[in-house]
Amino acid sequence: MPKINKPRKGSLAFSPRKRAKSQVPKYKSWPEYSGTPTLQGFAGYKVGMTHVIMVDDHKHSPTEGKDIMVPVTVVETPAMKVAAIRAYTRDTYGRHPMTELWADDLDPTLARRITLPVKYDGTKAKQAISEGISAGRVVELYALMHTMPYEVSGVPKKVPEIMEIRVAGGDVAQQFDYILGLLGKPVDLKNVIPSGIYADITAITTGKGTQGPVKRWGVKLRKRKHSRGGKKRHVGTLGPWNPHHIRWQVPQTGQMGYQQRTEFNKRILKIGEDGAEVTPAGGFLHYGVLQNPYVLIKGSIPGPNKRLVRIRPAIRQGEHHARQPAIEFVSIQSKQG
Repeated sequence: MPKINKPRKGSLAFSPRKRAKSQVPKYKSWPEYSGTPTLQGFAGYKVGMTHVIMVDDHKHSPTEGKDIMVPVTVVETPAMKVAAIRAYTRDTYGRHPMTELWADDLDPTLARRITLPVKYDGTKAKQAISEGISAGRVVELYALMHTMPYEVSGVPKKVPEIMEIRVAGGDVAQQFDYILGLLGKPVDLKNVIPSGIYADITAITTGKGTQGPVKRWGVKLRKRKHSRGGKKRHVGTLGPWNPHHIRWQVPQTGQMGYQQRTEFNKRILKIGEDGAEVTPAGGFLHYGVLQNPYVLIKGSIPGPNKRLVRIRPAIRQGEHHARQPAIEFVSIQSKQG
């Protein structure tokens, strides 16, 4: 008989497949940037999918210069507010937060997410950051920004999500002047990420609860002669008799979905101001009508509708270059069948 070679199913790279601790994704790394100071991220809410007709501008593509149909995901991106500035220092043990400078006029709904400071001296915090920058102790600045879900009709929530977004470009003093001018003010996506570039999209995937090894890991169903009592959806073996230990590599029943995943190098096709121009007849399924600025992202992204989505400039861009897409048509045909 020929030698059977069947690689294992299901990537172990994502193990352990536990539920995410928070529905707000977290970034541990940011792309390198050497231009003028800017924010390196934004957040929105996943709406649904549609398709556009655009001119194929990929070099050496078989359809270069011709009209092609491209599936796109719509993300509603209302403005985000800069609530605070967080300064970080670094020593032999790593990076540590030094102090925070909070805005004077914070959004009242933010009190439903965190405990707002009562006795707070913003002048003292600002002076501490300035002195830290002059002395070289402050190495990085982050903006604490929060969403405004009460502006979105399709998301039934009022409590904002708060997250860290890195300030990059120039030196630390220039970054501090830049973010100081945005403190307490709303920021739009078009001021952070332009259209045509490649970005990384991060979200918490759709939760599927507890699933068996066949659906969770792609294990092959057992044959008629190999199953006892008609049980076909079990794993063949849990491992050797000795040692008496089940290795973590063995596919078993457990949590499936609701985990943080990042899609790298997704192209931003369009950033629009009026959501009505891409809302289909009858609204998007399980979402409704867009009333805020939006962004069209090529292809699919993780998570269900209404899920918070974070957008970051591509960290593995490689040979991709920003090109302004030529979109000729956006489908607004009803998605209700």
